Amino acid sequence: MEQIKAYLDQIADISPSDWEYFTSKLEPRFFSKKTIFLRQNEVENHISFIESGVVRLFIPKEDPSKEITFGFCFKDEFVSAYDSFLTQSPTAYQLQALSDTKMMSITYGDLQLVYKHTELGNLIGRLTAERLFLIKSKREQNLLHLSAEERYLNLFKERPELLKEVPLKYISSYIGVTSQALSRIRKRL
Repeated sequence: MEQIKAYLDQIADISPSDWEYFTSKLEPRFFSKKTIFLRQNEVENHISFIESGVVRLFIPKEDPSKEITFGFCFKDEFVSAYDSFLTQSPTAYQLQALSDTKMMSITYGDLQLVYKHTELGNLIGRLTAERLFLIKSKREQNLLHLSAEERYLNLFKERPELLKEVPLKYISSYIGVTSQALSRIRKRL
């Protein structure tokens, strides 16, 4: 609870009553390493704040080596299949804990109550949406404008924790190359 409070305090002053109401709606959740906690075609019912661990967002394939990893979330970040959460419709991708992961979560219904009864709720909703949009936009621009080697170098510079905590097969998928191509890039560098 301390981590989410510290994170939110950086962005806004939160009244004690808003904080109390918001935290009354949070539920702790824990997922063991490799657990898929949201499957394709399920409806996302949570926005979660990661207290520890790493989460991968990916599109599953029959052949696991062809899965498409398109996102990672780490400690002190929010995670959700946000498009599914907003529309309350089935998701086209999955969320997986890559390490033992502890998070504080709020359900769609409870977040609607927080929106209605506090100033904090609207701020959290807006900031989560903005953060997810910026990450998505930057990734799309990188895929369109940068070479695979440049994407890898940017990733190494901007998110060094990713390279320490995430298997290379997921990183190669994330930057849009095969594992073999990533090995060649790493040898060149």
